[in-house]
Amino acid sequence: MSRGRLILQEPGDICSNAEGGEHVLQAPGEDTELQAVLAELRSYDDIAGLYTRAIANSVDYVLDGARTGRYNLLSPDVHPGEKASVGAKLEYEVLRAFCLPKVPPLDTVLAGIPVDIKATVGANWTIPVEAQCQLCICTQIGLGRGRHRSWLVRAHRSWLYRGTGNRDGKRGLAAHAREHWSVPLYDWTPLPVNPLTLLTPEQAGKVLAKRPGQEQRFTMMFNYLEGLVVPRSVITTVGAGNHDPLRRARNIRARLARDGLTLLCGKFPDQRDLAATHKITLGPEDWVALRMEGGPEHA
Repeated sequence: MSRGRLILQEPGDICSNAEGGEHVLQAPGEDTELQAVLAELRSYDDIAGLYTRAIANSVDYVLDGARTGRYNLLSPDVHPGEKASVGAKLEYEVLRAFCLPKVPPLDTVLAGIPVDIKATVGANWTIPVEAQCQLCICTQIGLGRGRHRSWLVRAHRSWLYRGTGNRDGKRGLAAHAREHWSVPLYDWTPLPVNPLTLLTPEQAGKVLAKRPGQEQRFTMMFNYLEGLVVPRSVITTVGAGNHDPLRRARNIRARLARDGLTLLCGKFPDQRDLAATHKITLGPEDWVALRMEGGPEHA
């Protein structure tokens, strides 16, 4: 397999990484360390779900909606460097989600084996020198389609692009190596949709305007997003730069009741249970405005 002048070596060949000591390239099924790490990863319930939450937290961190009012990573006001920084933040979110320690020289250890955590919002990863020929979890975040997927791969130097790499020696993983000599951890998995992205431009302009006040704008938002789960991050984004937006959101129950809507907050178990009767799952920091049979007074 070739790309330009690159000809990939195959399992059974000697790796070109002389600095790492002479070693034979192994297919994933023959790599005992890879299999041990894979077994530990698969001991977690819902790997895809853990990654979904970690990525969503990373995106929220980069957007910093509570300060900036931004809610869409694909917006022109988000610098390309900020998009790329999602991958760097994700490393720490994954460690937290999987309860893993930060252990240099790579990112962590699984089954006692060093593992690097890599992510990209593009099509490839930059593998640093210290991670070459080491085990890597490589995550691809498809922002345009709102989805992600991950692989476990040993990033042999023989399977990397770009000759000697950039100034730091970082090199990209060859697509053929990813497709043939890695192990998928999970297939394409949807990312949560920020409800604000479902608003029309006119609606978004009203909800995110500086005027009128927060309570009027929250009322408009919940009317526009009737029946949709609204996470805490959306509340703080709409109230960006203002004092105590969560309290302001709680204050609009009577306003919404006049519109025939009942505002439920997942902080309260009875309201979570009420949402569940309408086949809606509320997390502890989620909100939803519902049109109840019999009206808000029966909620």
